[in-house]
This record gives sequence, structure tokens and C-alpha cells, in this order.
Amino acid sequence: MSDAVLRRRRDPQGRRQEIVAAAAELIVEVGVSALTHRMIAARAGVPLGATTQYFTTLDELRTAALGHLASEVDVRMGSIRSAFLTRGTSPEVITELILQGLADARALEADRAVVTAAVNDPQLRELARRWSAELAGFLTADYGQERAKAASIFIDGVLWHARIHDEQLDGSLIASALAGILGAPERPSPVSH
Repeated sequence: MSDAVLRRRRDPQGRRQEIVAAAAELIVEVGVSALTHRMIAARAGVPLGATTQYFTTLDELRTAALGHLASEVDVRMGSIRSAFLTRGTSPEVITELILQGLADARALEADRAVVTAAVNDPQLRELARRWSAELAGFLTADYGQERAKAASIFIDGVLWHARIHDEQLDGSLIASALAGILGAPERPSPVSH
């Protein structure tokens, strides 16, 4: 028996995490509804029975995998928060962050998987709503609640547009639309734009 297999057997939490990570990757690739124990076991490099050893049902495993993907989105939201704190919330900064997000195909697909699953899963729906509210919250201090919410809705639309069209929106179009939605800040930002 190889050292890697022995280590995995001695580390049940690590093995469980490998299974969850494999399921998360498959959700991004094939979607939630196509997920099977057999696919997950093959991707994780574990015996088929290992998936049911750690997760009683496929739904339980799907939930854990979607939670894993949701955690990835939380990390990205933390990066956005940091960027806004250091660089401000001008339409140009927001556009730059959107374009960076659109360039990360893996992150884009992970977000799509979670939001698509949220349509039918109330817990994930709450997460997806929280992300939109958090994004609007970043902008509210500078632009007011109504304009911040409108910008958040526009950004959601830009992200969905990228998922269903082959061409990426031009950065100047995004910045111009955001400038029109947000208008002038209600209060000067402490960070120079």
C-alpha cells in the first residue's frame, strides 16, 4: 500500500475534505444535478464506499460541496472589501474588479454553480442574497442605499451576461454604466480615486 493511501486512511478529516473538494469541482464542471457518488469517488481517488462512509446521502455530499464553493465566494468577497477599503469605490475601481473576476473562469463557474443551485435551495438562496447585499453595502456609504442596490443588480447582470455570451463586455461600457447608475458620491471617499 502506498504512503499516500496510508496517510489518507489515518486522516479521515483530510479524506472527507478531498471528497468534498472533488464534488465541488464536479459541480463546477457538470452541475449539481449530474453529480453521482461514482463520479465523486473517481475524482477524489477513493473507493466508491468512501463517499457513503462520510456522507449518508448524495444530498448531504452536495450540500457540503456547495458549502465549499460558497466559502470560495466568501474569500473573493473579502478581497473585494479590501480593495474598496484601500482604493475606494469609484466606477473605475469597481470595473477593474469586475474585469478581474471575469478573467477568472474557475471563480466565475463556481459562482454560477452556487447561484444556479440557489434557485432551488433556500439556504443557498440566503447566501446568494447575502453576497448581493454585502456588495451593495460596500457602496452604500458613498452612494446611498438605492444607487448601491441598483449597481449591485447591474453587476449581477454583467456577471450573468458573461456566462451566456461568448464576448466579454468592454470595460469602458461597464464603467460608463456604473457611473450613470451611481452618480456622484454622496460624501467624499477617504481614499483618493
